[in-house]
Amino acid sequence: MAQDDTNVIDQPEVMTPRMVTIEIAGKKVDVPEGITVVRGVGCLGGFCGACATYYRTKDDPKVRTCLACQMAVQDGMSFTMMPPFPARKATYEIQKLKDPKQDLFNLYPEAPLCRNCNACTEACPQKIDVREGVWKAVFGDFKSVSEMFMDCVMCGMCTPVCIADIAPNLVALYVSRAQGAHFSEKPVGLDTRIKEIQDGQYNKEWDKVLKMSDKELAEHCATVK
Repeated sequence: MAQDDTNVIDQPEVMTPRMVTIEIAGKKVDVPEGITVVRGVGCLGGFCGACATYYRTKDDPKVRTCLACQMAVQDGMSFTMMPPFPARKATYEIQKLKDPKQDLFNLYPEAPLCRNCNACTEACPQKIDVREGVWKAVFGDFKSVSEMFMDCVMCGMCTPVCIADIAPNLVALYVSRAQGAHFSEKPVGLDTRIKEIQDGQYNKEWDKVLKMSDKELAEHCATVK
């Protein structure tokens, strides 16, 4: 019987990925379709916020923001990595604050100047309602802010777009820390264990661990459940 070659698949052609052309910082390169803008060992998949990126799709003039490790390339896309923005970060000792809600205005006096433009929310790759979070912080609802910003990865993309020179991510970081240190109920067991550590109850065990060799540490860890 004669072989029917009409439905034969060329395996090398199938195995070869389709290439698309993108532009990175003004330079055009061909890459496999479907990969993300950033790839590499050590990527945390959107949890570190280190790959803040501006991008524009083909035939669309609007510049958007993303985390490069989460954005799949498309033909004709243009990308530029966002440099670190020189936002002012307040210095404080969270445990020594007497009135954290009032201290917000001393540490970040620009916070109440929000113009409600919503640019920060549009820039956030985590889909956080950043504008709402800033206003909740200003009005002292620290608990809501700490919950809203649980997914914040500190990429900082909300900061350069703010016309009031607010760094919303830093404001939210302060509020979350203050909520945890001053307003959240502490688990009884955690407070007890912290006091035991401060009182030196585990110093002998810790000294013993520090004196172990690598082999002794490995053997000890193998026995710990």
